[in-house]
Amino acid sequence: MDIIKPRTLSGFMELLPGKQTQFERLMSVLRDTYSSYGFAPLDTPAIEDAQILLAKGGGETEKQIYRFQKGDSDLALRFDLTVPLAKYVALHYNELTFPFRRYQISKVYRGERAQRGRFREFYQADIDIIGDGKLDILNEAEIPAIIYKVFRGFGLKRFQIRVNNRKILTGFYAMLELAKKSGDIMRTVDKLDKIGPEKVKKILLEDCGLTELQADEILKFIAIRGTNAQVLSALEGYAGKNELFDLGLEELKAVTVNLAAFGVPEENFAVDLTIARGLDYYTGTVYETTLLDHPEIGSVCSGGRYDNLAGYYIDKALPGVGISIGLTRLFYVLDEQGLLNPNLPTAPCDALVLPMTADAACAISLAESLRSNGLKVQLYGEQKKFKQKMAYADKIGVPFAVLLGEDELAAGKCTVKNMQTGQQELLTPEEAAAYILSALTANNAPLILEK
Repeated sequence: MDIIKPRTLSGFMELLPGKQTQFERLMSVLRDTYSSYGFAPLDTPAIEDAQILLAKGGGETEKQIYRFQKGDSDLALRFDLTVPLAKYVALHYNELTFPFRRYQISKVYRGERAQRGRFREFYQADIDIIGDGKLDILNEAEIPAIIYKVFRGFGLKRFQIRVNNRKILTGFYAMLELAKKSGDIMRTVDKLDKIGPEKVKKILLEDCGLTELQADEILKFIAIRGTNAQVLSALEGYAGKNELFDLGLEELKAVTVNLAAFGVPEENFAVDLTIARGLDYYTGTVYETTLLDHPEIGSVCSGGRYDNLAGYYIDKALPGVGISIGLTRLFYVLDEQGLLNPNLPTAPCDALVLPMTADAACAISLAESLRSNGLKVQLYGEQKKFKQKMAYADKIGVPFAVLLGEDELAAGKCTVKNMQTGQQELLTPEEAAAYILSALTANNAPLILEK
């Protein structure tokens, strides 16, 4: 039989155990943080009816989607987690309690060209709050507060959550008599960080058909800078000319005030009028999060308020607000930039029990005792020499080796070896568990190192 050369498809990420452990730690921070704010876990099918997925799509979405036939069924792999959420809420509307709060950390698929940091299969980590008819502005302040907790949980300090409101932008463009072109203008303005003001102006003039005066007014408006209070004060100068603008300004003020109440420091969030989010379904507050020391990475978390989540699937007004973190891309970039903590434990267990006698029963009992105290424990069952057993412990990077030989059995104890320092302690199983737990807690290093 010919040997088939193993390979991983381009655009699909496969990690070795140590890196996978780091990735799982990121997901653990996300799950713990999302859960602490009362979000329920949700998992939707990776494969959906293509008609369902493409109801809000078409265009670029249809080009990128993985679509296939199975019998008479027209099927597709999900390309994001928002459309499946819309279907889910519409399908289970009568069974859900609103506001409905869910988080989902799952893989999505996009058949786009694979490139550095861009994948065809990748994890997204989403949270959304869905209302029935109405959804209070307080929710639009809670979402960035959760983003703050997530990134602090990762060990990051120098990041900024940039906040704006689409109503302000739409109202401002209406003042310039550009209401019909507001969508095109916002998609253009959203490219400001990538292409700069000169190219943005050129697109506004040539592609959007604006006058020189209109383009200059827009660039002047989105260039408003300062503290959050200074930006809001500058926006007051435009108030009273458009109702939608005024509503957006009041909402932005409310989000800013409540963010402070949620305990988010001002250095970690900023009112930024350049944030528009290119997608048309955003209708209120919008967010983008960047790492201040790595602007080249771009937004690592984005989202916003939308007023009609499931309009294609149910005749109900279901407003919502949510964010999405492209977790695979974030992990790839952090690893590439050397920001993942190299001292973070990546072993599959906290302790490796090494039986030094032929009697396995006591070693099994010891491993179970350590597990019952909350430790992750592996029992080494191979009949190898001591040197080979210790070499295995070194290779998997386990923090502690627990040795059980004749002397230990006679004393009713075990030898705990710190694999990093080489220090050894003769302890009872209960003492060993407490000792290892204490050492692990003391060495609870951050996931990400800032440079």
